[in-house]
Amino acid sequence: MDEELISKKDLLELTGISYGQLYRWKRKNLLPEEWFIRKSAFTGQETFFPKQMMLARIDKIKNMKDDLSLDELAEVFSPVPTDLRIDRNELMKRNIVSLITAEYAEPIMGPTQVYTFEQALYLYVFDFCLQSGEMNLDEGKHLLQTLSENYPKFDGKPSELIFMRKMGMSVFLLLSSGSELYTENSVKLVLRVHMAKKVEELKMKITAV
Repeated sequence: MDEELISKKDLLELTGISYGQLYRWKRKNLLPEEWFIRKSAFTGQETFFPKQMMLARIDKIKNMKDDLSLDELAEVFSPVPTDLRIDRNELMKRNIVSLITAEYAEPIMGPTQVYTFEQALYLYVFDFCLQSGEMNLDEGKHLLQTLSENYPKFDGKPSELIFMRKMGMSVFLLLSSGSELYTENSVKLVLRVHMAKKVEELKMKITAV
């Protein structure tokens, strides 16, 4: 793992949480099992964590736990899409998705006034890539087709959207999170989007008061 790691001792000191809280949040699925990394140290086996991801998650838990139960927080942080639905106009009114994104996607996704969570997720990812300045509207058509046809196959398992170009031609792939990706030198990796992160962001935006 390329990301900087932090030891359990340093994490507890830095965040001010207790050992009991840490493992209770783990049991409640607020902290993913894969973030608990066992490594050899001079004192024996110790637990380390991806520093920035762990600090960001703990900060969110501390800020939200007074308003939501731990079970509700677990639902927000779960990479599994929810059965929440959201009105098309509400998506734009709350600046979750831009009007241009929704209008362009309509011929591809079909006209509807109420989106399923997965449909809203595809629009949200489309809008993110468009706002990044790295993707144009026409390429967005292929992004939406890739997500619509393939994202449900992951059945809630963490995945990543890969956007590449070769000689001006765009290619979109979906693969399991953490998978190594190797291409020939002429292929440019444009964007790598962690779908679980986008699921979490969208749930928080939809459920925000």
